[in-house]
Amino acid sequence: MSFRPKLIASDLDGTIVAHYGEVTERTIHAFRTAHEMGIEIFFVTGRPPRWMPEIKEAFGIGKAICGNGAQLFDLQSQKVLEEWLIPVDAQIETVKRLRKAIPQISFASEAHNYFHREKKYVPRWDVGLDNVGVDDITEIMTSPSLKLLARCSEQELSSDEMLAIATKELKDLVTVTHSNPHDSLLEISAIGVSKGATLAKMAERLGISAEDCVSFGDNPNDISMLEWCGRSYAMADGHPDAHKAAKSIAEPHTNDGVAMIIEELLKLPAR
Repeated sequence: MSFRPKLIASDLDGTIVAHYGEVTERTIHAFRTAHEMGIEIFFVTGRPPRWMPEIKEAFGIGKAICGNGAQLFDLQSQKVLEEWLIPVDAQIETVKRLRKAIPQISFASEAHNYFHREKKYVPRWDVGLDNVGVDDITEIMTSPSLKLLARCSEQELSSDEMLAIATKELKDLVTVTHSNPHDSLLEISAIGVSKGATLAKMAERLGISAEDCVSFGDNPNDISMLEWCGRSYAMADGHPDAHKAAKSIAEPHTNDGVAMIIEELLKLPAR
């Protein structure tokens, strides 16, 4: 017999947030109803905290895990509670190895309150936040980083191709993933840090087992979370690797696929 989950974890972009940045009323209602029924809500995202105010405004409830698992963020007070950051020596070694493996690569580094980039790195989202840039990112690697970003700005390689190379080169040093197959961008966290690892840690603190957790995602950075949860759903319009990791497939995010599943889950009896 299936029971109502005790925890619902969802990725944001491409899962419940459309590419133009909107969340539907149906989705907001589904999450709020789940919360009112006593279900723990976690928004688990690659976003840094500076991109989270709109999520707080839309939902008004829930907790957040940012930076692909590198940060526990109090969504309501907009305060960072805990961080699992990349040490300086690991950052520098990551840059060294990737430059050798992918010569045309460029880098950026971010924490909750800053974004630094190399001049060669062409930002897509944080345009204007760091207009100057540096010649070599290691010049500003003086403190632990929330996340490193590595880009082929001319898109010589896809994110999937870059990930295959980087995983081989960096498997003993950091955790590498991506969240956009149509770009040429890697997202790099401290070794052992992932959405799934941090979600598991939070669930354990709440006394909730994987069996009682449900997750939703659409890209490789969601795989660890999709694999860990007892029930998990990849978006039908998501990455093929997310489909392989998830237990089930949800309708596309443009069809309110997550809301559809949550509405059905809430009809189940409590354990």
